[in-house]
Amino acid sequence: MVAMLTVFGLVVFAYLLGSVPSGWIVMKLYRGQDLRRVGSGNIGAANVFRAGGPGAFATTLAADGLKGVIPVLAGILLGYGPQEWVLALIGLAAVVGHSWPVFLGFHGGKGVATSGGVMLVLAPVVVVLSVVTWAILIRATKIASLSSLAAVGVGFVALLGLHVIGWQAWRPVGWWVIGLGVVLLGLVVVRHRANISRLARGRELKITTPTT
Repeated sequence: MVAMLTVFGLVVFAYLLGSVPSGWIVMKLYRGQDLRRVGSGNIGAANVFRAGGPGAFATTLAADGLKGVIPVLAGILLGYGPQEWVLALIGLAAVVGHSWPVFLGFHGGKGVATSGGVMLVLAPVVVVLSVVTWAILIRATKIASLSSLAAVGVGFVALLGLHVIGWQAWRPVGWWVIGLGVVLLGLVVVRHRANISRLARGRELKITTPTT
């Protein structure tokens, strides 16, 4: 009973931490702007870059990633490392919080950076490959949504590969992590529906597109 209450508490903590609107806070402090009313209106790091530049972008990216790292790491430190389903549930709660934050009326970001933070704890090699993919594509195309979708796709393929070959950086990639990867991939794609439509029509905003 106590153990289940602890798990419940970790899940709630993960959701509430994920709900903290990093990008919105950064832009309020940085420029006194409501990020929902500039650029694409999204509170994620890409829109922060358009509105606030590289410094605000880096701060938001780090904060969004930590929203995934902290609760999953807390679960491991509290002894739930062997119970992979608990870590997967905690990680999912953090991403759901970021995407549907209670503090902003359930209108949040796309979940890429927070998903990356979760996977940084569970499968760090996947994040390295995803970041490399993102960096190459963002430099070549300047389109954040395309780069993010490709990075998440590469990350998922890498996750499957690590599971199949049994290789691990510091912990095994089990079926619960694979399942989490499937769900996170689905969430990211769903949250990018409008972006995918604009990409298909050649009308997607570039990350360097000015907003004022």
